[in-house]
Amino acid sequence: MSSLPALRRTLLCAAVAATFSGLAYGQATTGRITGSAPASAGETVLIEGSNGLTREVAVDSRGRYTAESLPLATYKVTLRANGQAVDTRDNVTLRVGAATDVSFADASSSNAQDLSAVTVSASTLPKIDVATVASSTVITSTDLARLPLQRSAEAVALLAPGASPGYSGFKNAFGGSLVSFAGSAVSENAYYINGMNTTDPLSGFGGVTLPYGAIDQQEILSGGYSAMYGRSDGGVISQVGKRGTNEWHFGAQVLWEPDFARASARNITYGHDNPAPPGTINQRNDRNHEWTSTISAYAGGPLIKDKLYAFAAVEMERTQGNSLGDVNHSYDTKYTYKDPKWYGKLDWNINDNNILELTGVNQTHRSNGNKYNYDYDTNTIGDYASEDSTYKTKAMVYVAKFTSYITDDLTLTALYGKSKLTYYNEPPDTGVTGPFIGNVSQQNPALNGGTPINNGQTLDTIDNPDHESTNRNLRVDLNYKIGSHSITAGIDNQDSKDIDDGTTIGGDGYELWYAKGDPNLNISDSPFVDKPANYPGGATGYYGYYRHYNTLASVRVKQRAQYIMDDWQVNDRVLLSLGIRNDQFTNYNPSGQPYLKLTKPQWAPRLGASWDVYGDSSLKVYGNAGRYFLAMPASVALRTSAGSLATNEYFTYTGIGADGLPTGVNFIKSATGGAVSPNGEYGQPPDPKTVSAKNIKSEYQDEFILGADKQINANWVAGVKATARKLRNALDDVCDNGAISRAAIAQGADIDAVTVGSCYLSNPGRANVYSLANANGGYTDVTVTNADFGFPHLKRNYYGLDLYLSHPFDGVWSGKVDYLWSHSYGNTEGQVRSDVGQGSVAASRDWDYATLMNYANGDLGNDRKHQLKLYGSYQIAPEWLISANILIQSGLPKSCLGRYGANESDPSGYGSYYHFCFGVPSAYGAKGREPWEELVDVSTEYRPLWADKKLAFSVSVFNILNQQRSQRTNPVSGSTNSVNDGYQQVIGYTQPRYARFGITYDF
Repeated sequence: MSSLPALRRTLLCAAVAATFSGLAYGQATTGRITGSAPASAGETVLIEGSNGLTREVAVDSRGRYTAESLPLATYKVTLRANGQAVDTRDNVTLRVGAATDVSFADASSSNAQDLSAVTVSASTLPKIDVATVASSTVITSTDLARLPLQRSAEAVALLAPGASPGYSGFKNAFGGSLVSFAGSAVSENAYYINGMNTTDPLSGFGGVTLPYGAIDQQEILSGGYSAMYGRSDGGVISQVGKRGTNEWHFGAQVLWEPDFARASARNITYGHDNPAPPGTINQRNDRNHEWTSTISAYAGGPLIKDKLYAFAAVEMERTQGNSLGDVNHSYDTKYTYKDPKWYGKLDWNINDNNILELTGVNQTHRSNGNKYNYDYDTNTIGDYASEDSTYKTKAMVYVAKFTSYITDDLTLTALYGKSKLTYYNEPPDTGVTGPFIGNVSQQNPALNGGTPINNGQTLDTIDNPDHESTNRNLRVDLNYKIGSHSITAGIDNQDSKDIDDGTTIGGDGYELWYAKGDPNLNISDSPFVDKPANYPGGATGYYGYYRHYNTLASVRVKQRAQYIMDDWQVNDRVLLSLGIRNDQFTNYNPSGQPYLKLTKPQWAPRLGASWDVYGDSSLKVYGNAGRYFLAMPASVALRTSAGSLATNEYFTYTGIGADGLPTGVNFIKSATGGAVSPNGEYGQPPDPKTVSAKNIKSEYQDEFILGADKQINANWVAGVKATARKLRNALDDVCDNGAISRAAIAQGADIDAVTVGSCYLSNPGRANVYSLANANGGYTDVTVTNADFGFPHLKRNYYGLDLYLSHPFDGVWSGKVDYLWSHSYGNTEGQVRSDVGQGSVAASRDWDYATLMNYANGDLGNDRKHQLKLYGSYQIAPEWLISANILIQSGLPKSCLGRYGANESDPSGYGSYYHFCFGVPSAYGAKGREPWEELVDVSTEYRPLWADKKLAFSVSVFNILNQQRSQRTNPVSGSTNSVNDGYQQVIGYTQPRYARFGITYDF
């Protein structure tokens, strides 16, 4: 016979989904309660929630029961026989997407005990969920309150294995940072709020997120999710907001990050003797200051008890400070950021079988400031120069979700969500006449007296102030349980519009850039731009160019998907999850014509298995394999199908005026006789039938996961997981029209009777078929193989081995240790390039020409070999809680990019962006690694008993060691005779130490 403690441990260890692994359906907003009971006639299980929900389900002939799609809440679960209560479990807390096992002993047996007082809670004890086949990280609101974290969805996501910070220069629409998952590009992730896809429809850079205090649970996946969801081959950040219960609760919080508690940032210095000695300051950061205050509040409870509930949260964050520009932009900018957010939710229990949920989210980012002159020689701030640009990005999201428990075995959910984002900006009135002048440090010192001359123009590019985007998401899912099968089918439709998007150049409508190179090398070989030495003033390699740029358009994207899946409980120990998804994507140009139509079946199988090895939920072995398709965001059209303009007109000069403008201008010969565009962007809208390869296919990735979770004892769970990901196909622009022309001639086309365009959206590394407009008004199809282009095969491979040990919070302490070894390598990072900060989705320099891909294969820009994450909290006394979050990670790869080949030519017109370093082949990551980082964040909280622990005072210190390490350096080397002045210069350091003080009251 079993003793009560042994029986209690058995029930608790099998009670709920694994705290740090296990997910039934990615991006879910609900949980499940399942379990076993002694089978007998008339036996049911009554489930009563703190949210007023009541469900009663039957126990089947095998002694099993399941209640699907339960909103996150605390539940009381009662076993009933012929209407009479037999046994009860109270305080059962669900974890999003997971199955919570609440099983009952045989009440008639001699060892039956009254376990009604046992608390079964997902946040207090280690458990293994054997009813799921995937892996994920779920962070609850309780975790968020305990751990020292920055207050963003991305900062929370960094707790997950394989998640690492994206390139600091890539920002979302609200100015926030981004995350790379398992080596993927930062644009390849998906964001969800309460089941609604809120991913940025323009570029995939982030998404709308909840106010920090409104997060109930945040789920992070780096893959392995079911056929119900797709449109990501990176990771998923899914947030479920809080909701009202039958008790009213409210609270408020004030946070302060003062400047006096912030360490000085490291200055950025030149790395070699050009144009200043090594160690000379290029950008002064130690005079930057910043302070932030945050005020938030929430309230939630019943409007009608057991029937109608409300929850609302507001947050206002305000940041002020100053930032010094580099020597080429020597201004001290005093800025103010305002980031208000609000969240509201209504939950209506129409009856016991039907629930309606309404969600509203608002997120806004405002920035404005003033620029003051700054003198690097004297380290002094001067007079007012101009206003800075004013930006205001605002998002409004509405979501309606209906759940109907039609029968015990049939559940219907339907979700409709809509979002609108506005991107208002107001350029400053600088009071300066003339163009923006870039790279003034590259002026010929013989012509400016040794001191760069600028005109004070701070206005560069201007975004359209009327720009907005919309997104609609419709999901309908139907789940049916029959025998040992749980079958779910549904649709997932999404429509997004990018309205009046685009960028032009302010000031006089063009930019002026100064430059320096080897005087005896062509500035560009293709398109041809002659040598500076052939023109007056160019003998020492100094030249300049006028840049014109314009990308104004309105476009849209339509995405459709259907899926079906079956969770099949083969026997008491083996679960199979079998699913398949079909995605369709269509991208439209400004005229409403499709230029990218991917509507043929794109089958994405998802196969998984879970094995409860001993039958007691103490050891689980699981695995899954899946294919994930990714649509192209709306912004791709701006550079491929909307007739963008991006040209440079080169010249030498013999003097520089007092306004910084060149005099004695001599235009350099070029292929066009004037301005040239390496990508052929001359402002003419292309024929939509000729924009993309005729046989083009979507980007997709295959993923394979094998793992195991082991309960060591009543307090500890350990696990291991191996992941392999292979990018099978990608989309990018290919610009080698010479190779296309040669293939056309070889295939018998009259080259004088067809039009060969500039850049085509293609599947790099594969054979592509292009439709060329011909003189007869029709089209001539030309097949260009990978060998014709001279490309290598596409490669982005990721391998990871994750080991973890966790101790969930038991009333005293919690902790998790996670070590990940991983390797991301190949010749393409994906949709963007973080090594050079190129954020134009599917329009990177990669694959434009074969010369740009020669010797590319190596360690990719987001590769980190080692990551060790430790986080947890300890209740050292009834009133005192301490916590920590530690990240130890190896540095990113360092590369060197230069001119092409041993003779350092420029065959494709891209300057120093080939995989050569001063004439020697140089792959990604060939120059070693950035230094390791050991980042330690700590926090202390005091909740006095005299305030009934409703009042809390906290202090958090981030990067307490003030370790400021180089995170990425500039790889662009220039040439042997003209080294780029920014080569090997640090792009960014780790954020300095800072502190956050807080006062919280919860009632």
